[in-house]
Parts: sequence; C-alpha cells; structure tokens
Amino acid sequence: MSILIKNAAILSLDNEGKFSWLEGDIFIKGDIIEKIGRKLDVKADVVIDGKDKAAIPGFVNAHTHAAMTLFRGYADDLPLDIWLNKKIWPVEAKLTPEDVYWGVKLAILEMIKGGITAYGDMYFFMDEEAEAVKEAGIRASLSVGLIAVSGDPSIKLKEAEDFVARWNGEAEGRITVMFGPHAPYTCPPDFLKEVVSAAEQYGVGIHTHLAETKKEVEDMYKLYGKSPVKVYEEAGVLNLHVLAAHCVHLTSDDIEILKNNEVFVVHNPQSNLKLGSGVAPVPEMLKKGISVALGTDGAASNNNLDIFEEMRTAALLHKGINCDPTLVTASEAVKMATLWGAEALGLKNVGRIEPGKKADIVLLDFNAPHLQPKIDNLAQIVYSAGSADVNTVIIDGKIVMKDREVLTLDEERIFKEVQKRVKRLISN
Repeated sequence: MSILIKNAAILSLDNEGKFSWLEGDIFIKGDIIEKIGRKLDVKADVVIDGKDKAAIPGFVNAHTHAAMTLFRGYADDLPLDIWLNKKIWPVEAKLTPEDVYWGVKLAILEMIKGGITAYGDMYFFMDEEAEAVKEAGIRASLSVGLIAVSGDPSIKLKEAEDFVARWNGEAEGRITVMFGPHAPYTCPPDFLKEVVSAAEQYGVGIHTHLAETKKEVEDMYKLYGKSPVKVYEEAGVLNLHVLAAHCVHLTSDDIEILKNNEVFVVHNPQSNLKLGSGVAPVPEMLKKGISVALGTDGAASNNNLDIFEEMRTAALLHKGINCDPTLVTASEAVKMATLWGAEALGLKNVGRIEPGKKADIVLLDFNAPHLQPKIDNLAQIVYSAGSADVNTVIIDGKIVMKDREVLTLDEERIFKEVQKRVKRLISN
C-alpha cells in the first residue's frame, strides 16, 4: 500500500537537532517514508489532503501502565505508598486476563486519538496486552512487571522470559520487549542480577521505576546504605539499555551515573505532581546530555494518557519552579515526546519524518482558533494544541485513524466492556 500526503507543513529535524518546517508532500510506500518534497510526481493508492495540517512524528508515551485505565478516578488524592498498598494492589489482585485486554484497548484508543503511535508498558497478563496491541495496529515496547518481595520470583522471571521469547518482533515488528523489574524496593540486588543475566541472554533492555519518591530513597539508604541509582549500578542493571521512569529524587552523583551509563530517563510530570512525589531535575539532566522522554504513567495516577498535556506541563513546570523561562524549550519538549521517546524504547527507525524511517506520522489540524495565527507552529504544538487537534494517525504505513475515527478499534464495545468490568473490580 502507498500513501501520499499532499501540501502539509512537515516538521523535520536536522543532524544538529534543529527543527524546521517544509511545505510539501510525503510519499509512503509500505511501512517506510520513501520521499519528501514539494509537489511530488508519484502515484499512490491513497491521497490525503494536508492543507492546513501539520505533519509531525508520532508521539511516544514512553512509560505507562495501559490497563490501569480501568482504575481511572478510583484512588485519587493519596500518596504513592498508600495509593499502591491500600488501593491499587488490592484491586489489581482481582484482575483477570480479559480485564487487562479491555483496559489496554481503552488505553490504546485514547492514545491513538491523542496522536500517540508508540508506547512503553510494564504490567501483567502481558500476552493479552500484546494481542490488543497486535489488533489495534499501534507500536509498543512491552514488559512483564517483576516483583520479587512476594510469591516465588523465579516463577515470575520465567514468565517474563517466555513472554520475551514469544513476542519480541511480533506484529510485523511493532511489538518489542524488555524485562521489567518494578523498582529497587520491590526487587532486591540478587534478583536484579538474575534479571540482568536474562536480559543479556535475550539481547533486550530493562524498563523500570527508579528514584520516584523520597521514601524510596530513604528505604534504600536504610537497607543498602546507598541511593536507588547506585543500587542499580552495583547490580549491573545500568550496563544494559535502561528506560528509567521518574528519576525524581537524584543527587548530582546519581545524575552523573545515569549520564555515564547512557540511561534513558522518562519524565512523568503530571503523575509525579498528582501523587505528590516531587519534580524531577529535568533541566539538570538535559544539560548533562541525558535523553529525557515523556510518559503519562497509568491513568489511575494522572488521570489521562495525553502527551500534549505532558509536553506543556514539562515545559511550564520547570520554568516556574526555577524562575527561568528558558528551561525546557518548546523544541526540547517536542523531542521528549517524539525522538527521545523512540530512543528510550529502543526504536531506531522511529521519531523523525525523513526518507528511510518508519511511517509513524500524525496530522494535526491547524484550522482552529487556538492555533492561529501561524507564527511558530512548534510553539503552538506545545503551548496551544491538544489531543482534539489530531486528525489523522498513520502507524507503520497504515492509516489507523482518519478524521478522528479510529479504524482498528470498536469504540462503543470497548466502553461497554470496560464499564462492566470496573463494576466488579471496585465493588467490596
């Protein structure tokens, strides 16, 4: 199949990391962007009119727990330890594989409508999540969540290994996998070393939570006499490709360790604010050259999966608390939501609109009052645009949303299935 997008404002990124706009056409053949230019003389199976639209790389939600859409609005206004131990973990114990499948479908529906073409997830019943990803046409990096402080951790690790073997590279390459040790406070060093060994054996990376709260840091010092980052470093975790979500409470030494080990950090500003976890030192990490991506975390602690909101919050938050309007620029915020998110997931051919890259493209409708006048489209994306401005979504060369209608999912059935299951899950 071939697609020609005509007369769009195309966001491109040069080798020096500078964005620019080109008024022109994009020709997609199969799953690859084949040509970009003005008035391309090509024939295509599908032609899309890009007039008044911005063509941008698909957004990447680099850290979430998709099935937690089931608990949106269930346990609000609580600190993380109480939120997890008293509310979330007890209700998660009631989940069935089918519950996760439908919760994930709701999340994917929301993400596609918000221009997200790839996401990173850690949870359980991951075979059902992978099936949902396969059917919906989205791109995902999936990890079985590993907790070693309850039950038999060897059984869970074997489950993760089997999942990696089954799903890595499936769905025409749209599904990739990592190992998912939950956090240093739920995965002791000896278990972490086993996870590292398994990840090395399968040649995949690590998706984890790290230094999310002050309590986590205090507990690690009590147990091991060192920070969570140093616990991971000594266990060998940081020798691998690591996607580390949160990284809120870091010392200067921690930041240096993350930089030296080329760790990919995922900033989750709204979840961290809502749970009262704090504010990650993103400007300091960016200055050190650390790639910082964006994530929504789960919908139970956010409460949506909207990368536009995360971009805007990330840009405004750090300006405000540091009294410096030059921090986290619009350009950096867009990179966090696209290129750096793709890199965090280990996706080398995603995150840019250029020939040879995968055709993961979003068309934003700029024909709206809040996006006028057209002075600086990049700034408009970060400071003015929203999910409702996403008109068309192309993933892996396939149109998955056209004129706000998701073509790969049954929206009405998803709503009914989710509501039915939530009634059972949250009942006493």
